[in-house]
Amino acid sequence: MPRARTRPAATPARPVTLFVATRKGLWTLTSDAARRSFKLAGPHFLGHIVHHAVLDPRDGRSLLAAARTGHLGPTIFRSIDRGRRWVEAKQPPAFKAGSGRAVDHTFWLAPGHASQPGVWYAGTSPQGLFRSEDGGATWAGVDGFNEHPQRKAWCGGDQDGTPDGAKLHSILVDPRDPAHIYIGMSSGGVFESSDAGANWRALNRGIRADFLPEASAEYGHDPHCVRFAGGNPDRLYQQNHCGIYRLDRPGEDWTDIGTGMPKSVGSVGFPMVAHPRDPDTLWVFPMDGTDVWPRVAPGGKPAAYRSLDGGRSWRRQNEGLPASQAWWTVKRQAMTVDAREPAGVYFGTTSGEIWGSRDEGRTWRCLARHLPHIYAVEAA
Repeated sequence: MPRARTRPAATPARPVTLFVATRKGLWTLTSDAARRSFKLAGPHFLGHIVHHAVLDPRDGRSLLAAARTGHLGPTIFRSIDRGRRWVEAKQPPAFKAGSGRAVDHTFWLAPGHASQPGVWYAGTSPQGLFRSEDGGATWAGVDGFNEHPQRKAWCGGDQDGTPDGAKLHSILVDPRDPAHIYIGMSSGGVFESSDAGANWRALNRGIRADFLPEASAEYGHDPHCVRFAGGNPDRLYQQNHCGIYRLDRPGEDWTDIGTGMPKSVGSVGFPMVAHPRDPDTLWVFPMDGTDVWPRVAPGGKPAAYRSLDGGRSWRRQNEGLPASQAWWTVKRQAMTVDAREPAGVYFGTTSGEIWGSRDEGRTWRCLARHLPHIYAVEAA
């Protein structure tokens, strides 16, 4: 049995809003105070690819959406009233003229430190890191990464990596120190900066890279998603192309915590989410990563897996989910948690469904159907 623990106070009972980014636009799904019923609204940006949409937790009003539009190309839209009205960024993320590089799309958005209102970070495909200091209106490259002489060695060529383009993602700002930042790159690995992005170092020791000539290479890895443990920014969890890992700082070595997953399921997946308050509780959503990598639920039987002990053991959570013939998966940004007690867990599928649990994954129910292919779900 997991040890007894006392969790910090949860967010008071109030509606939860999910921001659902899809291949064809952005929707919102808002609950009642009890999280029993949900109302779907939208779309915004119908027909545009929306890779990510994030509400600023510092003011509860500002909302950014990363979109790839047919006529504007890759851009960012901004709202200061939770999505009722939108304006396009005056200067979206773009590599420097003459660099020979072009942003295909902005993939990841992350609010800056609580002490820096208006600061946002963005990760792009191909791998680039950008910063805004005016709430997302204008963006500039973080030269310490984008212009680093080792960047190409870290990341490979701009056309290498994942099937839909190499990506910089999982931008994590230490809540205790705005200069301490982690990033994940597919491909590249996890990197860390202690000086607001002026310098970077690889942080991949202990991670396997079965697809590289040297499986324990310093960089070139493929993290799918990296998260802080709830309430403990000295612990990081990672869902990787080659397993599930935990890092406890100031340590430098990742621990493989995917070995406790059932062999028939494996430890490959895209998303990773951590409990908002309990550093030992986390969820993953496995997919079939064997042979040709079909990227579907193993055996067509989808389930989340939860650990209550920092990844030492895992338990299948599939009550309410389809028992068979459900051939979808969950993308890396498409699983999220709310801050209520008990925590709500939500995910969106590649077949356009939103599933939710208000009891930390013990039971699930479908909250919305018939949406486009879902890229990201964020709770606020």
